[in-house]
Amino acid sequence: MRKSEITRIPQDAPLRDQAWMDVDRLASVEVTSEETDFPIESALLLDGKRGWRAAKPGAQSIRLIFDEPQKLRRILLVFEDSENSRTQEFVLRWSPDMESSFREIVRQQWNFSPPDSVRETEDYAVKLSEVKVLELGIIPDKSGGEVRASLVSLRLA
Repeated sequence: MRKSEITRIPQDAPLRDQAWMDVDRLASVEVTSEETDFPIESALLLDGKRGWRAAKPGAQSIRLIFDEPQKLRRILLVFEDSENSRTQEFVLRWSPDMESSFREIVRQQWNFSPPDSVRETEDYAVKLSEVKVLELGIIPDKSGGEVRASLVSLRLA
């Protein structure tokens, strides 16, 4: 059995000193849909400001395919919704190649409840090597509402 430890990083851990991966240079991306004004690059690039939003409601996937297998030590995800009360679920998976089955890293649910609970930040310390594919699956509303998935940022180190 292969195991890897996932440790949640405290919310007050410094982000500025982290050397984040340049995903634009290291990987290609596949996405199930994207709104024209909120393309996936806005969530993945280090200078992205607006984040990504799906063009249609329902479950969505974002898949990073690395040119060369990568070691991952930290994964930071930020979601935000100031308009909809909903329960979102996401799953983060990885694979050492395009043919193998995916291995789940984490599955998490979050209740958005504006105006008080509008931002979800998930910051994980991981020990993964030989990562060829990283996939984020998002179910924006577990109750099946007409909500579009969104992602403010995805950072890797």
